Order: sequence, then structure tokens, then C-alpha cells
Amino acid sequence: MRLRQFIAAVACVTALTGVNVQAFAQEKTYTIGVSVPSADHGWTGGVDYFAQQTIASLGKTYPNLKFVLATAGDPGKQASDLEDMLATRNIDALVILPGDPDALTSPILRVKKAGKFVTVVDRKLSRPGIEDLYVAGDNPGLGRTTGEYFLSRFPDGGNIVVLRGLPIPIDKERVDAFNQAIAGSKIKVLASKFANWNRDDGFKVMQDFLSRFPKIDAVWTQDDDTAIGAIEAIKQAHRTGEMWVVGGAGMKQTIKQVMDGSKLVPIDVGYDPGMIGTAIALTALKFETGLPVRGSFIVRSPLITQSNAAEYYHADSPY
Repeated sequence: MRLRQFIAAVACVTALTGVNVQAFAQEKTYTIGVSVPSADHGWTGGVDYFAQQTIASLGKTYPNLKFVLATAGDPGKQASDLEDMLATRNIDALVILPGDPDALTSPILRVKKAGKFVTVVDRKLSRPGIEDLYVAGDNPGLGRTTGEYFLSRFPDGGNIVVLRGLPIPIDKERVDAFNQAIAGSKIKVLASKFANWNRDDGFKVMQDFLSRFPKIDAVWTQDDDTAIGAIEAIKQAHRTGEMWVVGGAGMKQTIKQVMDGSKLVPIDVGYDPGMIGTAIALTALKFETGLPVRGSFIVRSPLITQSNAAEYYHADSPY
């Protein structure tokens, strides 16, 4: 669900429940801090874009809400941003996509202990139960859906390579679910290596795989940025006719290839960076309506094929 649809749904919930938003709005002004990683690759660029779009839209809808948006290129900067939000911005709530969830767990806990509402997005903290609200994509679903597609393409087996993301829990959830989906089949995973959800690393890792394995039938990168690097390596090795590539996350460029019926990129699996907008909107809903929003909100990871790709293609998005 994209930003405008979700905010419309929030308005609908408010109307159906009979909550008087104006009564809440007149009582107090609330400040929501939003902390996201810098746009170091396409997906985080999408996160930054949707965070800005959501803040702009909600600011118009709810003038009593104030937002503090900070982007950080490393865990130290992100931790420093949280300290500033507490000490000088007096935030009432924090929405954070932690670049390194292990390193950010303690700083986020300090925000929680200060009595602030905490929403964590995408990446689980190393200590459970800190956040009030958790919003994420369906990471096991992304791996499972991809694995099921590989099974459908290789009923008699095939040789595949896997380019992983970062050594953090969501990568493990994806890979474990993928492996469970293909368990018992004749699909052979020749090699699996971290490529850090990065184009350059995807290129280097794929170059290594191509030099080591004379027969590769398909590639799973679990990320569209990584897939771009892997595809470039495949093209430079003149092996495009031998294999196909599946990434993930719904990059605009990848969706267009699927729409056009690419044999090299036959499908994609969604992992929408717009989930940051969902998280911000749900946090706003807590203050604007008083409705309970604690718990988990999981955004599904759909299989994107040529028949439905147009539904997931958004020309105005940078990602």
C-alpha cells in the first residue's frame, strides 16, 4: 500500500471510529523523530524519499504534528542523532530504521527509558521488547516466495548461486525460508556469499562465482541493487543466455524489466521501502486518535510477474 492510499485509510479509520481528531489536535503539539540510514543504495534511497513524502503529507493533514528527520551514514551518527532528538528536540516518539540494529539497540533503549513511544522499522533489535511498534516487510515470505518460484522453474533440479545481504537477522530469515522452500528438491546451491546489498559487491561476488562454476542455471541476490551488479558481471562474461536472476524489493528499473518480459529478469519479489511511511503514519495515528497501535505490522512480499508488474511500477519514485 503506497503513501496516499495508507493516509486515506488512516482518515477512514478515524471517521469510522468516530474519533474527534480536532479534539486531540487542540490539546497538544507532538514531535515525532524519524531516523533513517543515508541513501547508500537504491532501497535506502527509497526509504529516505518515502519518509520525506509521508512527513510532508501528514504535516498538512495534522498541523499539530511536528517532525524531526535525520539521516545517518553510520551507527555512531545515528546514535548521536537520537541523543540530539532527546536533549534538544524533546521528541514524543521515535520512528527508526536502524542501520546496524545491534549497535543501535542501547541508544534506542535510552529513548524508550525516557518515556518515548518507539517504532522500529525493518531490522530487529538485539534485545526484544524495547519497541512499542514494529513495522517490517515479510522477510521469511520474501525467501519462501522466491524459493517456491525456483522450485517451479527447476522441478528436475538446477545449479544456483546465492548472493546474500548483510550478516544481520533479516538476511538470515530470508535465506532460511528460501532453503526450507527448496529442501528435498534437486536444486543445488553451488555457493552462497555476502554481497552487502550493494551493486559493486554484487559485481565482485558474481565475478567470483562465474570464474568458479562453468554451469550456473540461476542466481538469487535477494536485492535488486545487488542484482544489477551481478547482471553486469554476467554480461561482461558473455553468459547471459545461460542463466536468469531474481533479486528483490521492487526497484523501478527491475519492475520495468519484468513488465517487458525479460528472460534474464523474469520476476521480482516485493519489499517496499514505503514501509517507513506506514510506520510514520501509524505512529501519528497513535497521537491523533488515541487508538491502540502497539504490536507488529508486517508488509507482505508479493511475487511480481509480468502479469501484475504494472501494479508495482511507480514512475514518480526514485527507487
